[in-house]
This record gives sequence, structure tokens and C-alpha cells, in this order.
Amino acid sequence: MTNHVKSYNENQVAVPQVQDIKLYIDGTFVDAESAEVFDNVNPFTNEKINQVASGGKGDIDRAVKAARKAFNGEWGSLKVSERLKYVNKIADLIDEHIDEIAPLESYDTGLPISQTKKMVARAAQNFRFYAEMVSSRLVGEVYQVDDEFLNYTIHKPVGIAGLITPWNAPFMLETWKIAPALATGNTVILKPAEWSPLTANRLAEIIHKAGLPDGVFNVVHGFGENAGAALVAHPDVELISFTGETTTGSEIMKNGADSLKQFSMELGGKSPIIVFDDADFERALDACTWGIFSFNGERCTANSRLYVHEKIAEPFTRALQERVRNIRVGDPLKAETQVGPLIHKKHFDNVNRYLDIAKEEGCQVIQGHVSSEFENGNFVPPTILLDASQDMKVVQEEIFGPVIAVMAFKDEEEVIEKANDVRYGLAGYVWTNDLQRGHRVAQAIDSGMLWVNSQNVRDLRTPFGGSKHSGIGREGGHYAFEFYTELQVIHVAMKEHHIPQFGKN
Repeated sequence: MTNHVKSYNENQVAVPQVQDIKLYIDGTFVDAESAEVFDNVNPFTNEKINQVASGGKGDIDRAVKAARKAFNGEWGSLKVSERLKYVNKIADLIDEHIDEIAPLESYDTGLPISQTKKMVARAAQNFRFYAEMVSSRLVGEVYQVDDEFLNYTIHKPVGIAGLITPWNAPFMLETWKIAPALATGNTVILKPAEWSPLTANRLAEIIHKAGLPDGVFNVVHGFGENAGAALVAHPDVELISFTGETTTGSEIMKNGADSLKQFSMELGGKSPIIVFDDADFERALDACTWGIFSFNGERCTANSRLYVHEKIAEPFTRALQERVRNIRVGDPLKAETQVGPLIHKKHFDNVNRYLDIAKEEGCQVIQGHVSSEFENGNFVPPTILLDASQDMKVVQEEIFGPVIAVMAFKDEEEVIEKANDVRYGLAGYVWTNDLQRGHRVAQAIDSGMLWVNSQNVRDLRTPFGGSKHSGIGREGGHYAFEFYTELQVIHVAMKEHHIPQFGKN
């Protein structure tokens, strides 16, 4: 393996030393069957970080065979308590390496180090949470019919879970799927996003160190049209959990339909934040700013549409512009950085394409500052689109960057109609000191999740997912059991009872 990384700034977290990446199949790090590789690029400098093995159909086949052997063998025969010891061991190992994993994530994705540290810590929580949930909440029900029958339900692991994860907050989102899949007894094939392979590889190393039986957890790096498509179409993969863009999600469901797979889809978002004139002005401003500009705006639940009541629209917009001017844009490995570079040049170009569209549609584009010293990076400064209207592309379509469209509204009925007038329905935010109105508006919004007088604060016990084109199904809490387990009912006769006699003389 070759080291391609050099330090480029002394006043920051140490730049990770990175080696080339292989696939992880059946407990071994291996080259792709084709021997093909692809370059992984640093979004801060657009220089090559390392090379990554590019998996394809043959590699997926190898991983499926290994996963099936483990499911039918050692992993499938383990007692639940023994299986959960492995799950907790993974959490412990993540905790031991937070200070190493977080810089790796920032280096690979451009996400600020202050934010990746929190996400990596939450990744460990995902494993502990599901170990506890399986111990305490993975229970069946009993239905007694007088003294004649006892009917009861049990949860059984489904089989092989194919997990396709995105490049925004990759480490946390990978563990968000892996933890319930393993805790409930499935085996896993992870296909991480090709733009963010570093922490997926580190997770494979951690899980390898935890000593899981060979084949229980596998990682096949590669592109969606090769590794991803093969995973989705494979007839021996029972589950596909996907987080990503809506059009891709639709294609995945089509490609996996022939084998009648189960799907969990967490897709795109264009979430509204509604600020009424009686809202706590400063807190609403804090939440609005954080909700769109943290994580470089590359957040599915980002409040990318601001609807602010006409009575406070002018001062709120003015205050938002002041905040944007003060946001610290720069090196993602510096502790003070609040917004870093976008993940990839292709995504950078796409976000800028939307800014050009915004100008063509008549928006006033207000942006923060990016120093000329960062000209080699994929930097889009925090951006406000003023004079936006509901029918504009930049209001209707997901941009997935640090860009917020601002619109004023007159009354509750109008803003509910506008908030619902997009194809997405993932999240939403309502700010008002009228508690009755808060409940009323929240329940009227078409979204899987809605926060009242709060930013996006996650509770692992609650369901996560969206409506309309933002997804299918729910993960999180015990709701994940509906996807990662098969519910079986057992009918037991407790006494002899009459059975209709057919064909007896």
C-alpha cells in the first residue's frame, strides 16, 4: 500500500496518513476481481488522496456467498446475548478511535472537524442503542383463543442486508444501518458512496478487530452502476436499505423488483422552516442558520426553504444576511471552520449551476466570503436567495448545498399550502410561541418529521423517514425491526378440537 498524503497546514488537526483501500469480503481485505481502482480526491485541494478498489458483479457475488454462509452457519447459530457482545464491542472500538476517525471523515468529505467529531461519537451510540433495543424491545405478542389455541409471534432475521450509503456524514449513516442489521441477526454487504470511502474502510478494520465471524460484514467499494446495481439485482440479497437522491432510489426499486426485495428508502428533501411573527427571533435565527449551513448544506433534512411572516420578513432577512457574512469558511480540519468545501467537483458544479438558474429566475443572490487562498477547493459560500417565488426551480428542486431560498407569507393557510407545494416531504420546522398554532401547522405539513421551536435534534427512539418523494418506510427505534426482521406467527393447539374430515369413508 502506498501513502499519498502530505500535511498542508501546520495550524490544524494532523492530516490523516492514508493508504490505498481494498474490498473487505469474508473477513479478508482483497483486491477487486477486475483489479480496477479509482482515485479518491480531497475536496479541499482537489488532489488525489489514495486509490480505491473498484468492485463489480463478481465481487458482489463473492460477498453474497460469504454472507449467506455466515448467516446459515456460525452467525445464525449464535445466542442473541453472544451476538450483542459483538455489537457492543464495535461501539467500544469506535469510541477508542473517535480522534482518529473524525479527521479522516473531514479530510475525505470536507465536513468541518467540529461537526464530524459529534457524528462519529453518535455512530458508537447507534450500536449500543440497538444492542439494548434488541435485548429489551425485540419481543413478540401472544394471542390466546380460550383454552384451545395459543398464537404467538417471533422476530427472525431476514437474511442478507444490502446497505447503500451516501457521502454526507458517511460514517454515522453507515452505522445507522449496520447497527440494527447486525443486532437483529442479519449479515451485511455495505456499498459505500464512492466519493467518501475512507471511513467505510476504517469501519471495516474496526469490525474486523471486533472479531465477528468471517462473512458477517462485507464492504464492496465501487460505483453505483457496477457494484451498486449488482447488489440490488442479486437474487440472494433480501433487503436493500438506501439513503440518497430520489431518482436513484426509484431506479433501485425498479432494478430490485424481480427478486421481490424489501426496500427502505431515505431520499431527498426540500424542507421548509416557517417563522411566524411571534417566534423567538434570535432562537429561530440560530436554528435557521445552523439548519442550512451546518454540514456544508449537504444534509437531507436541511431547511432550504425559509418562509418568514411578512411582519418580520425584513429584519429577519437582514439578520440572516449578517449571519452569513460572519460564517467562517475554510479548512475543514481547523477547529474554527464552520463551512468547508463540497464533497466533489461534480457536486460543486451542480450547486453552482443552480445559482446560475436562481439568477436567471430573478433571485438576488447574496453570498458569504471565501478567501482566495481556498480557490483550489470546492467552496460554495453560504448563500441566500432573495426575491424567490414558489414556482422557481431553486424552490422546487433539491440543491443539497449551503443555499436557502427566502419567501414571505401573510397567514397560516398560505404558508401551509406553500410548504406542501413540493414533491418532497422529509422534514419541516415551525417557529411560533402560539402552542396551539405550532401543533396545528406541524400536523398540516406533509413530512415524515417536524420540529416545533427546535433545530434538527434526533432521538434514536423515534422513527426516521419521509413521505411523498422523500422515501418509503421508517428506520430508527423499534421501527427498524419492521424492516430488518421477518415477523412469524406460530399457532399451537392446546387441546384436541374438531377438524373437518375430507375424503374419509
